[in-house]
Amino acid sequence: MQTAITFTADDGYPLPGVLTVPDAGDGPHPALVMIYEAFGMNDEMRRVARDLAADGYAVLIPDLFARGRVKALCVARAMRTVLRGSGRELEDIEAGRRFMAARPEVDGDRIGTIGFCLGGSFALLLAGSGRYKVSAPFYNMPLKVSRSCPMVASYGGQDLTTRGFGDRLEARLEQLGVPHDVCTYPDAGHSFFSRPPGALGAMTKYSPFRAEYHAPTAEDAHRRIVAFFREHL
Repeated sequence: MQTAITFTADDGYPLPGVLTVPDAGDGPHPALVMIYEAFGMNDEMRRVARDLAADGYAVLIPDLFARGRVKALCVARAMRTVLRGSGRELEDIEAGRRFMAARPEVDGDRIGTIGFCLGGSFALLLAGSGRYKVSAPFYNMPLKVSRSCPMVASYGGQDLTTRGFGDRLEARLEQLGVPHDVCTYPDAGHSFFSRPPGALGAMTKYSPFRAEYHAPTAEDAHRRIVAFFREHL
């Protein structure tokens, strides 16, 4: 079941989001805080949440862009928060995590995070927060990893903007002794897990991102993350 919800941010702002819970079983369920890509809240992100719920996970997508009116400015502010490692978006995500942990259908001790593109960078940051059991970043920005929970990460080999990120992340997680599954798919580009909307999708397909939905890769990545979640979450 997927519903629009509102939870209270630390500053009292009523932040909207989308909550998806499994149709089968009474719970409590393991849960995921899912951070969307730079396109924001859309049907594709809702679809991804439903797919994860079908595998038994309660999923919250906090609408981090809801405070702003101009999406480009929201994206810029969120990227600044990622690069600084602190900011309102991280505070709003943490409020969302607490909202999930308090829900009766959620096992508050079993919460992970997953994110795509911009959201993948947040998922990488959150992996070092000590608040999540597992993290699944997709095609994120290169960020320093000093500590991490177990991580399953995915990249597209055709994406020129993330070339080599997977290899470097895997080497770092090996150094830290963190359980991990890092895969770079040679035939896929950026945003291979979801379908970029409209004209933006057409433009990014021929950009250095090589952004395009790639069904075989998306299916394998879904299989990998669910298997990893079942082991570590």
